[in-house]
This record gives sequence, C-alpha cells and structure tokens, in this order.
Amino acid sequence: MIKNVVVIGGGVLGSQIAFQTAYCGFNVTILARENDIDTVVIPKLKELLKTYIETIKEMKNIKDEKNWVRGISDFRSFDEKDCLEKAKQAFDSIKIISSNEEALRNADLVIESITENLNIKRELYTSISNMMPEKTIVVTNSSTFIPSSLASSTGRPEKFLSLHFANKIWKNNTAEIMAHAKTDQECFKKIVKFANDIRMIALPVYKEKRGYLLNSMLVPFLLSAFDLFADGVSDPESIDKAWVYGTGAPEGPFKIMDIVGLETVKNIVEQYKRVPELLDPLFKKMLLPYSYKEMLDIVNKYIEEGKLGKASGEGFYKYNK
Repeated sequence: MIKNVVVIGGGVLGSQIAFQTAYCGFNVTILARENDIDTVVIPKLKELLKTYIETIKEMKNIKDEKNWVRGISDFRSFDEKDCLEKAKQAFDSIKIISSNEEALRNADLVIESITENLNIKRELYTSISNMMPEKTIVVTNSSTFIPSSLASSTGRPEKFLSLHFANKIWKNNTAEIMAHAKTDQECFKKIVKFANDIRMIALPVYKEKRGYLLNSMLVPFLLSAFDLFADGVSDPESIDKAWVYGTGAPEGPFKIMDIVGLETVKNIVEQYKRVPELLDPLFKKMLLPYSYKEMLDIVNKYIEEGKLGKASGEGFYKYNK
C-alpha cells in the first residue's frame, strides 16, 4: 500500500506533483537541495496554494462538466468548503527536507522530477539506492528518457518505471505510466492505482515508446504545421485557423507551440533533424520529410528577438502579460 510519497525535486512539476498528492491525502515529502528550499520550493508551493484556492472558488460557477477541473473533485460531488480545507491541509502537511537519508527512510513511493539530464538522474539513483527500504517503488517523471535507460542505476529495476504528468496537473490531469521489460507487473498495477488515487486519468503504456502517448502524436502534428510555414506554404494564423475550424480543436498548432515555449520547440526540431548525413538519399528524404533547417532559422530568429512564446508575451502571436 502506498501512503508515504517522496518527490525528489521541487521545481515546476515536482511541486505540482507533491501538492496534488498531498491534496489527495498522502503523506508527502519533497527532497530538495538546501539552497532551493526558500528560493524555489516554498514560493512554488505558496503559488500553488493560491492557484488551488482561486480555482476552487471559481468552480462553483462552472455549469458544464466538460470544463470541470477534474483534479480537484468530481463534478457531481463538489464541496467548496471541503476542497478549500484539503488545499490548505496539503500546503501545511508537505515536509521539505534536504537530507536524503531522512527523506527516504520510510518511503513507499519515490517520484523523481529533476532536470532532464541522463547522467544526473543516474548519479542520483546510484547515490540513493541503498537508502530506500526494500518496499520502495521508484518512478521517473522524465518526458525524454525511457525507463530502461535508467533502471539499472536504481538498484531495483523490477520496482522502477515511468510516471509522466502533464503541466498543471490539477487541470490537465493525465498520468502516463510506462513499464520497461523488467518492471514487475504488481508494481505497475500499484502505480496505475496511485495515479487514479491522486485524481489523475491513468494512461497505461505497456511498451516503451519515446514520447509516450501524447507527445508521440503531438510532436509530428506540430512539425507538420511548422513545415507549412517554414516552406512558405502559409502563415501561422491561417494554419491555426485551418486546424481549429476544420477539427473543432480549441487551439491551433502555433498557439500550442507558444504555450509550450519556443526554446522547447527548438529542442524538438533539433532532435528530429539529427540524422546521419551518409544515409542513402532516398532514405534520407523519407526520414527528413520536413524543412528542418528553415524551421531552426525561424525559431532561432524569434528566440534572439526575445519572442519565447506566451510566457514572454510574444511568440508566433502577441499576448497581454
């Protein structure tokens, strides 16, 4: 049974995971570097408390279940007072510790949510492998690395898998659970149950796949849209309108890229552009169907001009900050 949860890393997603988990009644500890506690972790938790309180107060005016904030409560059993109490209790109950041994000594589940660097993650797992009880299941929130690339460094590959959250997890409440070949199926089932218990929509991924489910579909979609612009076929606004009016989707691909941020878009384009130059021309054309160089030229120009996306006030579109 999972009750004591340790989240390693108190950044954007780490703090969200910790807060949502505590909101749902689990004992939560954030393991963070001493220097980050006052400057990063506590401010993020305070901001999350404010966000949850504001969201809960706004929910009483939502009449359409389609727009409901599912990570907060069920539509038909919403109790504003109870939800507000749970949010305040979550903030008050989260422990923040910088000592590995102290944080991990009784962990049922460890959720790693640190920087997307393979070597740093491996070093972390190696350093804590002997500090955790035998019972502890370890998961990574990595959006880049498949679990088999990290499993051996944990010292418990059978108890290791991926648990990947979307940003704003109280609202975009999906959790992709990906096993690797050595993951024990009972551990996999426990993590699926845990995801459901913290009000996520659990999405099992039975076979390792870079990009999981969402990004495996989203990235090719964004690249195909960007190529239309980079190749001079049309402009971002028209491409977005074609998608929104043609499918009924709430946002077009360029609005999505602004939300994601153009630094991330640049990284995606660079990853897909990396194909050996000595490939047979026919196969190279099959693997490089888009104008990646032109895409990079465009996105680099935007970044140089400070147009980083919605968060900066301008990307492909202008926004009121």
